[in-house]
Amino acid sequence: MVLKRLAWVLVFVMLFSILAAGCGQQAVKQEPKQSEKQQTVQEASKQEAAEPQQKTELAPLSPTVKVTVGMKQVVSDAGVLIGMARGYYKDMGIEIEPVQFNTGQDMINALGAGQLDVGCTVTAAGLFNAMLRGIPIKIVADKGINVAGKGYYRLMIRKDLVDEIKDFKDLNGRKLAVVGTASLDEIALDRVLNQGGLTTKDVDLQVIRAFPDIVAAMSNKSIDGGMVIEPFVTAAISKNIADPWKDPAEYDPDAQTALLVYGKSMLERPEVAKRFMVAYVKSLRDYNDAFFKNKNRDEVISILAQYSVVKDKELYKKMYPVGLNPDGYVRMKGIQMDLDWYKQRDLLKGDLKAEDVVDNSFCDFAVQVLGKYEK
Repeated sequence: MVLKRLAWVLVFVMLFSILAAGCGQQAVKQEPKQSEKQQTVQEASKQEAAEPQQKTELAPLSPTVKVTVGMKQVVSDAGVLIGMARGYYKDMGIEIEPVQFNTGQDMINALGAGQLDVGCTVTAAGLFNAMLRGIPIKIVADKGINVAGKGYYRLMIRKDLVDEIKDFKDLNGRKLAVVGTASLDEIALDRVLNQGGLTTKDVDLQVIRAFPDIVAAMSNKSIDGGMVIEPFVTAAISKNIADPWKDPAEYDPDAQTALLVYGKSMLERPEVAKRFMVAYVKSLRDYNDAFFKNKNRDEVISILAQYSVVKDKELYKKMYPVGLNPDGYVRMKGIQMDLDWYKQRDLLKGDLKAEDVVDNSFCDFAVQVLGKYEK
């Protein structure tokens, strides 16, 4: 009898042990599932936290703020012109007032004095020396670069000389024109010549103040070639006056050809400056969609024909397109190369780095609001 009771006790103990072990194993198996679930929740929370940063709601300024923009209303001003036409600036509570200047230095002076908010310009010794004097001006966005194989700003050679001037070294002693010295134009020509072991000192450098006049000078054979921009490049080709010669990708691949600059009055109003950049980058993307993705191309051409100095719609289909970064950023290497060029020629009154003259925070903000451009 006692043995029977002992046997039942042993059976009970064994059953309890088996059940306890089973429950323990089940608990161990469930733990990873709970951990995975918690990890998924954490990842989702991180993703939700990131999503608002990619697309920020931006209220328009109230009341509307007038922003003065110095520009010549050329095609590379598309970031302003398209936004004016499509109401992007208006949506941000900004009214654009275009202003014309006779010289780049006049524009720089106005920016520094707070008489002009935004400038569409190119690098120049005067611009950087103004920064060295403590005048609050910053390069904030791209306004023009050469696209490989389609350089819109380039050295052109007289059509009747293409059999003589075949290589860079053949430019030695030639009469070549630029619209200005100590600025982008002389830098660009110098970099062409450097490919043949030459500099601007090895040519007969002519200063002709307007691109159409450079084309005219090639037509009457008073010069051998010159630095020319669109639409005058296409005009010179179509009239058989000049040859596009070599593509800028061969001699100046990192160039930052044109710039968007904020002056004192814009830098002191960051909420205006940020909203301006959102509208500007949005316009740059419309331009890229039109000319590099063939999306709404005719509509964008109609806008540019109405607002820019190039009125012939057919010309847009023939011209080399200006490159405009759809996220707005300038080529920092190109800016540094320009600074080095001025410094080597004692045209700068101090030391500057690209990081000193460029403020990328406004493009950062625009990309945060709009998201990165899908290429």
